[in-house]
Amino acid sequence: MGNTARGLLTAAIACVVATPAAVWWLVGDLSAPVPAGTPLDYTLRPPALPAWAEWVIGIVAVLVTGVTLVLLVRASRRSRFDPRWWAALVPALTAGALAGLGWRVVTAGTIGPNIGAGLALMLGVPFVALLLLWVIGWSAHLLRSRRAIR
Repeated sequence: MGNTARGLLTAAIACVVATPAAVWWLVGDLSAPVPAGTPLDYTLRPPALPAWAEWVIGIVAVLVTGVTLVLLVRASRRSRFDPRWWAALVPALTAGALAGLGWRVVTAGTIGPNIGAGLALMLGVPFVALLLLWVIGWSAHLLRSRRAIR
């Protein structure tokens, strides 16, 4: 594997890893607006992060996702990134985006039961699992073909 292929692989992995955090930050807290002092119910409590840490994580994740996507699209247009890999990369990015959104839904504070959390767990988790199974299967197919990475 040449330096270009290693760099593109690194970019693809960074994009997939950063996407859930970018979506998580862009969506923001979904807790119900309540008067001060009203206790909220949680399906899962969100991690106690200071506001500055959320901001840093979010900005870095959005930048990494954006820059790596631009690099991968440019490499694809210049025939340096095999376009067949997009059939694995797009579902992986979709799964990551759904995971970031799902985490915000599941950790949202509500008054009473969090119906969105139940739906996210019942529908989102199996869908993300199917997407990841596709990614694994398609990636294995491409790697076996030995023509996948230029």
